[in-house]
Amino acid sequence: ELESLGEVTIIAPDRVRNASSQSLTLHKPLRMHKIRERVYASSGTPADCINMGIHHLMKERLPDLIVSGINKGQNLGEDVLYSGTVSAAIEGYMNKVPSFSISLAGVGNYQFQVAAEFARRLSEMILDRGLPKDTLLNVNVPNLPKEKIQGAVFVPLGRRFYHDVVQEREDPKGRKYYWISGNLRVLDSSDYTDYRAIEDGKISVTPIKLDLTDRGAMDALKKWEDTLS
Repeated sequence: ELESLGEVTIIAPDRVRNASSQSLTLHKPLRMHKIRERVYASSGTPADCINMGIHHLMKERLPDLIVSGINKGQNLGEDVLYSGTVSAAIEGYMNKVPSFSISLAGVGNYQFQVAAEFARRLSEMILDRGLPKDTLLNVNVPNLPKEKIQGAVFVPLGRRFYHDVVQEREDPKGRKYYWISGNLRVLDSSDYTDYRAIEDGKISVTPIKLDLTDRGAMDALKKWEDTLS
């Protein structure tokens, strides 16, 4: 789909990298294998792939746009803090390239064509209009047939968390091992969030900023300065 807009270079991890977040490969060599013209597989994380593209493969001319995905599975709410897909878009943004991540919200029988067409439409608009300053986008597309998609909405991140996160099990030799997983809970909110948009069959688009400073708490905490000093 994106090739209808221009020349596309693909750099992807050579294996599943779920929950790799913004991690970089710093303590072992990175390898990259050329599959065919402008298509590469990397031994690194999604963030590594962006760095390899920007600082090696495309160092003579930065890309006009970075699209990360399409991820198998949603990246909603706090997922953006763990997601390798979202973090690749963040890495692009940090290198001053307009970027967005896109994920399919659902399981099984993935409707990639629906998300791919939306990625092309959104890419075309970003290339034409640009993005607001210091902003990247996180997109989630319901894993539904095209005719069941109820449009696209710009919404904030929802609040979700997992409980019973660490599961203890025992192997056949009686030795303990652990799985990090859990049951998802969604915190109800008066806001119409990305999670609720997906429930309604809508494509959620969330603008993200990287400034994590809680400016609302700054005044309250400044009262601690004298004591701490």
